[in-house]
Amino acid sequence: MTSAQLLTDAFGRIRETVHEAAGGLTADQLAHRVGGRANSIGWLVWHLTRIQDDHIADAAGTPQVWPGDGWADRFGLPFDPSDTGYGHTSAEVAAVRVESADLLTGYHDAVHERTAEYVGSLADGDLERIVDRAWDPPVTLGVRLVSVISDDLQHAGQAAFVRGLL
Repeated sequence: MTSAQLLTDAFGRIRETVHEAAGGLTADQLAHRVGGRANSIGWLVWHLTRIQDDHIADAAGTPQVWPGDGWADRFGLPFDPSDTGYGHTSAEVAAVRVESADLLTGYHDAVHERTAEYVGSLADGDLERIVDRAWDPPVTLGVRLVSVISDDLQHAGQAAFVRGLL
């Protein structure tokens, strides 16, 4: 198995978990917050997809799907198009109301398609490229991709847990 195949598989698992967690839910179910304060399925899936979109686009040197393909307009959220949900307050989490599971998974699928195309084209040597010098040590492409996979799988698992509680 090549690194590209491994990464493609990992991002595919995120997509599967997103569909299992969010598929077929109503707007109210997507917005449900356990205890009135926990992150909702809608917010979790939106956020993990925004992070993937933002980080992969940056690494690939391509535009993000969210603002570039009209998803920000379709969702109509009260945030700047560059917002990924990082550091959101409880009120901001509550503001993520998604009209349907199809809209949410549609955005995720569009991002997944771009991600799979990008990571599927990578060679092992590409993973050593520095993509972020703001950290010490600087972040390589390989480390950034593993970070996105880890973050996305954690949030997808949280969304699946909330769905189980529904």
